[in-house]
Amino acid sequence: MENAIKEDQKSWNLQRVGTLAIDLGNSTTVVAFQEEKDIKPKLLNLPPISRAPGEVPSLVVDAEENALNSPLVGQQILNLEEKEKQNFNICNDFKRWIGANNSPLPGKSKLMPEKAGEILIQQIWKRLPPQLTIKRLVLTAPVDTYRAYRTWLQKVCNSLLVDEVALVDEPTAAAMGAGLPAGSKLLVIDIGGCTIDLSLVALEGGEGRAEPIAQLLRFAGEDLEDKSTQVLRCAKVLGKSGLRLGGRDFDRWIANHLYPNEPLHDSLLDAAERLKCRLSQDDLKATEILEEACEYSAKGITQYLRLNRVQLEELLIDRGFIKSLSKLLSQTLQLGELNNCTLKDLHGVVLVGGGARIPLVRRWLKGRIQPAPLLTPPPIEAVAKGALSLTPGVTIRDVLQKGASLRCWDKKSGKHIWHPLFIAGQPWPTTKGLELILSASKESQREIELLIGEPEAKGSHEVIYVNGIPTIKDIFIESKVTAWEDRTLSFILNPPGQPGEDCLRLKFTINDAGKLEVEGLDMRTGEDLKKKTLGLVN
Repeated sequence: MENAIKEDQKSWNLQRVGTLAIDLGNSTTVVAFQEEKDIKPKLLNLPPISRAPGEVPSLVVDAEENALNSPLVGQQILNLEEKEKQNFNICNDFKRWIGANNSPLPGKSKLMPEKAGEILIQQIWKRLPPQLTIKRLVLTAPVDTYRAYRTWLQKVCNSLLVDEVALVDEPTAAAMGAGLPAGSKLLVIDIGGCTIDLSLVALEGGEGRAEPIAQLLRFAGEDLEDKSTQVLRCAKVLGKSGLRLGGRDFDRWIANHLYPNEPLHDSLLDAAERLKCRLSQDDLKATEILEEACEYSAKGITQYLRLNRVQLEELLIDRGFIKSLSKLLSQTLQLGELNNCTLKDLHGVVLVGGGARIPLVRRWLKGRIQPAPLLTPPPIEAVAKGALSLTPGVTIRDVLQKGASLRCWDKKSGKHIWHPLFIAGQPWPTTKGLELILSASKESQREIELLIGEPEAKGSHEVIYVNGIPTIKDIFIESKVTAWEDRTLSFILNPPGQPGEDCLRLKFTINDAGKLEVEGLDMRTGEDLKKKTLGLVN
């Protein structure tokens, strides 16, 4: 095992080219890297500012404000002695105010939230391992302040030497990190260090529509803010609520419960946080007492915090956490109902953030969100890894200029219609195929014919996907559909189909050569239908 670890470390020291993701959070900022042609992202260890691989505490001390040679960020601040911390104006909880506030943050620090975020991102960039070559940077943004956040990031990235910069809204990234498909409706519950945020959203994409993509801020070294006609592409908010309560408040509750007469100094809170994390482990017995020690520097003594999971859960309930979460959930779902979205319409409830680890939260949610499934991706890195999946950097993907449609019989109108398979502007090769179920339309039907048509588009454009990131120069307006000549394909029905009977489940894809392919299943016999090529898509 030791030799394997050494070989992995040796391999990691080789020069690597790929995509960097930064998910700026209220309490923790996550940094991940995905090498080109590698499907697995890696959380980056950035000493001395990271607490654990990929995790940088969202804390900043400005150099000018404190007469330092350089700023302090992340774990550098947590590593200070208690007396040293008192000499610095520590800026925290600034992310939520970026793009939403025009004044300094509460507390002693004079920093604007935008400046604090800029310092943190620049310090992360400064400490990236030298063997990494960053071809593209993808960042995440809150969906409710997306426009203002995008403008701020555009300015922050001006000083970063990277050819491509892209932006993904956080709910979409969380959904991708949880493995949900394009077009899904989902509820994202983010229990962070300082806030609880619930977002009920509808993702872009779905049947006949383009998949969610990262929005470009910079391409080929050129900023696109004033030069691109990209449509703003982020999840549609159907309901949202939040509360300034989070994991750090749980730490305060634990410390105050165990030492009600002690001031809540950082050493005590850090021990409470460690105890909370250990009590949230899945393999722990509920009644098993755990212990964490902390030193109280002012008195020179060591204190011990002892608690079991049952006591922690009772504390969270007594302090009103579950009651608050219940109220937020009800508010969000009520807003969703006004937008014709209920729990039955959801493809999943995605739980992220440090608080997602607490077993009480997962148990409570499972009882409240039926029939929607609860999805629990890795809580800290889910958003960053989801953002990377939207800017894969593993294949070169172009976009369709015209698209392709399938001619179908519409029983209601009594005539043929064109059903879109893939539309103009959609990337190819496809990452996921489009599935359709085809039924017979007449008595004893012996075959189902596939006739493909090409939508004609008015206007011109110049658009290309490179490593999954698009730049769009114009807008398409589709008009009529022209059938492909001499390119029909038929599937024999044996036994013959009857009107309205579901016969074939087909999956349409576009391969690396830009050719439309179809494969599927005869739903009545279970017979597989071998993959066939229909033709080249423009």
